[in-house]
Amino acid sequence: MKRLGVGIVGAGQLGRMLALAGYPLGIQCVFLDRSAAAPAAQVAPILTGDLEDAAQLAALAARSDVLTFDWENIAGAALAPLEKLTRIRPPRAALEASQDRLTEKALFSKLRIPVAAHAPIDSKEQLIRATRQLGLAGVLKTRRLGYDGKGQFVLRSADQIDEAWAAIGGSGLIYEEFQEFSREVSIVGARSAAGQTVFYPLAANRHGGGILHYSIAPFTNRALERSARTYLKRVMNALAYVGVLTIEFFVVKGRLVANEMAPRVHNSGHWTIEGCVTSQFENHLRAICDLPLGSTRALGHTAMINFLGKMPDRTRLLALDGLAFHDYGKDPRPGRKLGHCTILKKRPMERNSALADALKLIEWT
Repeated sequence: MKRLGVGIVGAGQLGRMLALAGYPLGIQCVFLDRSAAAPAAQVAPILTGDLEDAAQLAALAARSDVLTFDWENIAGAALAPLEKLTRIRPPRAALEASQDRLTEKALFSKLRIPVAAHAPIDSKEQLIRATRQLGLAGVLKTRRLGYDGKGQFVLRSADQIDEAWAAIGGSGLIYEEFQEFSREVSIVGARSAAGQTVFYPLAANRHGGGILHYSIAPFTNRALERSARTYLKRVMNALAYVGVLTIEFFVVKGRLVANEMAPRVHNSGHWTIEGCVTSQFENHLRAICDLPLGSTRALGHTAMINFLGKMPDRTRLLALDGLAFHDYGKDPRPGRKLGHCTILKKRPMERNSALADALKLIEWT
């Protein structure tokens, strides 16, 4: 049986985990990244060059039965010529919709998915008007290239407008009404080209400085899970989506308000490697390679903790029962995602106790 070749634009930790999930399925991943030292290069072949380099993208496509990506900040125009050479999954339309917060919110609104009140901002005068119309507090964000809390400024009073503008001001911004949320949750699902869909249980996420610190799953709330699945399926169907898609939500007064989507495997789904019958990484590969999707049934109660800025003592963490350790092979740097661990237990109380023990051994920098 012929091995399937999957080309992946970007060779970070998400690509690394895709490659590792591919080997048991007979799938060989090959990457394109700026650095030959990228995490995925430690486990699979890599081409080096700019992620939008036409010649290298064509070389990647020539080695692939299907092309995908491990982050979304790649110009759709750079990928367009490759559609004549190979299949691109998820579709370019999904990539482009996720790259602009205003476009993304327009898509959500069109599909009757609740979003925060917002306004486009291209000048300080527009920002002043938006704070008056939508009120304070609010969040000023860059529309493009914002992730892990980058390119954001929370305004709580009008006298912060000058400071906010000095920090990130310019054209191509968006101002959003601040959401007083009780928690943040995310839904991860996969869709095949034939329209088969599977959904993972909701995860509840805890952030610090805009970066995910840890997730717990399943987060059991039938009403919220039902809504999240409905919303995710609407986006998948509207975009003729193929692969794994994630939507992050705020829970505001018992209802979901969509924050953003990611057209790829997602940090808040890392718990599925040990916590589900089929991980998000395996199901992404299954979907884009036209293989049947696997079960998303949870195997117990799981916590996932990111390692940020510095790696913890693996010996002490691995002494905790039910803990799995993932090192991405990156050099330490403040705020950088260097790895994660997952804890799988039979009962929520056992999971929560083990999570508390693990958190004592981890320092985020």
